[in-house]
Amino acid sequence: MTPRWVVYDEPAGGGGGSSWAIATGGTVTDSGGYRYHTFTASGTLTVTSGGDVEYLIVGGGGGGGKWKGAGGGGGGVLTGTQSATVQSYSITVGAGGAGNNSNFGLTQSSTNDGEDSSAFGLTAIGGGQGGADARNGLVGGSGGGGGPGQTGGAGTSGQGNAGGDGSADDANYGAGGGGGAGSAGLDGSVTGAGETGTGDGGDGIEWPASSGNYYGGGGGGSVGRYDAAAAGSGGLGGGGDGAVSGSGSGSDGTANTGGGGGGTPSNSFPGGNGGSGVVIIRYAI
Repeated sequence: MTPRWVVYDEPAGGGGGSSWAIATGGTVTDSGGYRYHTFTASGTLTVTSGGDVEYLIVGGGGGGGKWKGAGGGGGGVLTGTQSATVQSYSITVGAGGAGNNSNFGLTQSSTNDGEDSSAFGLTAIGGGQGGADARNGLVGGSGGGGGPGQTGGAGTSGQGNAGGDGSADDANYGAGGGGGAGSAGLDGSVTGAGETGTGDGGDGIEWPASSGNYYGGGGGGSVGRYDAAAAGSGGLGGGGDGAVSGSGSGSDGTANTGGGGGGTPSNSFPGGNGGSGVVIIRYAI
């Protein structure tokens, strides 16, 4: 007698008693044996079969400083594994902070800090805004860089790092780079024509491992010499570059990376805006 073969479709989530969850919500993509739910704006993750999920939660990046402006700090980054039960989970994605546009960067408003992102009761803190002339960088998920003669803001433990300090030289200044989720921002300096400012933003965190995707990079600090080769560069993970004196605004942080905005040397232009945050949930399929 000829045997009859019966093929059963294995359900998403690994089937066969797998501990992985199944869910709906966000933008859904499949890659490398995983299903990803990407939230670039606030929404709801609905778990239809309970189990484990991996998460990336990134706060919005801080805005860059204006007038000898420093780089904004990257948004805080949280990663890990969560046991998800059958229910709906609220997902919050924080906006990036606005680049400082007050007169001579003297007013540091809460709107210049990145907003928090959250999921599963966990909160990634938004990046701190970059400092300016006579202004320190502010505290955040990662801290903003400091203006000339000023200090960088502290990062949040387990989420990010401090911003770099500004140079002591106020005439040929280099403002500090914003901190990143993976490393601190660098202190600012630039001493001569054709040189590049050292106030680079700190790098963010790569997630998943070996993917080449980074999140929570700090913004670069500005420099005060018209003849400098370049200002501080933004860190890996969406950080915006700082600007050289006379060149306009610092670059914006990249959307949905939590990158900090670049600093702006002039009083005629605002600092770079911070990039918005993101929440990504994944599980095996």
